Amino acid sequence: MASVTIQHVTKAFGTAVVLDDFNATFENGEFVTLLGPSGCGKTTMLRIIAGFEKPTAGSVLFDERAVSSGKVFVQPEKRDIGMVFQSYAVWPHMTVYDNVAYPLTIKKVDKATVRKKVERVLQAVHLMQYAQRIPSQLSGGQQQRVALARALVAEPALLLLDEPLSNLDAKLRESMRFEIKEIQREYGITVVYVTHDQTEAMAMSDRIVIINRGVIQQVGTPREIYTNPANPFVADFVGKIEFLEGVAGDGRIELDGCGQTLPYAGPLSGPVIVGIRPEQVQYAAEGEGDLHGTVRTHFYLGDVDDCRVDLGGGKEVRVIADPYASTGLAAGKTLHLKVRHFHVFPRAEGDADFRKILT
Repeated sequence: MASVTIQHVTKAFGTAVVLDDFNATFENGEFVTLLGPSGCGKTTMLRIIAGFEKPTAGSVLFDERAVSSGKVFVQPEKRDIGMVFQSYAVWPHMTVYDNVAYPLTIKKVDKATVRKKVERVLQAVHLMQYAQRIPSQLSGGQQQRVALARALVAEPALLLLDEPLSNLDAKLRESMRFEIKEIQREYGITVVYVTHDQTEAMAMSDRIVIINRGVIQQVGTPREIYTNPANPFVADFVGKIEFLEGVAGDGRIELDGCGQTLPYAGPLSGPVIVGIRPEQVQYAAEGEGDLHGTVRTHFYLGDVDDCRVDLGGGKEVRVIADPYASTGLAAGKTLHLKVRHFHVFPRAEGDADFRKILT
């Protein structure tokens, strides 16, 4: 196992700054996900950790040993890492066994040790019965597991995964999430995982690093990130949420444009942004709700009702609720809503276009 410490890392390609003063520590045996939209710098950070890119400034340490800095640069093959890419990158002419054995073979490990280690890792990824097949005889998920086994067989101190599930269909992605997490627990290995899929990050991670435009927005457990987002970008990127502008004061937030208010006992005053997650809104009896409006769209999805409610003035909220509590719900019907919880963020005076920070 290895810890990873990233100190003031900046990476620029010409005048384009891809990472800006990146600081983070990943502990031994931890599963950390770098999460953010395409182009935010997460893959560049992974490549810097791997040694495929040199930082413009700053340093990277493995267990307090510098592997990238102004004076030191350790080549990728000497960093004791395993890496799995988005593409399977398996040798098409080799059997599953030979693909997995390849990292040990080129190190001239004796055959008995190779067999022992390959069989162990093939058992871990549930591919032992396919050891003599070639990749063209395997499904996409099985080929990705071959790539994972090949990365694990040399027992690296650090495993780096760059969107390894994005080429798989939805059902395979879901099953592979749990398999990768179980393998990580079995081997006790430190994992740094890159994805733009927030469901993957929430399901697999011990901690998540949210990145936007090369800057860390928040670091925390999945629960911390979801329940206490640092800013509207994080709240919007992780989970479903609707934003409303308003003004806080005297124990209420007056929502702009719709003439409605929400009770608020928090510390902020003046212009604010209110974030409401759809599962935090419940149907209420007349006179008992916080908000009221007209159903604009309604979808019955079996396990939930998903509808959008027009609050007036072009403002709306989304409600995902128990379908058994909404018999007869239809577009055009008036609804009263109880908001169990909402997020409040400061808003700059006169900033009517705060949504630009979400893009």
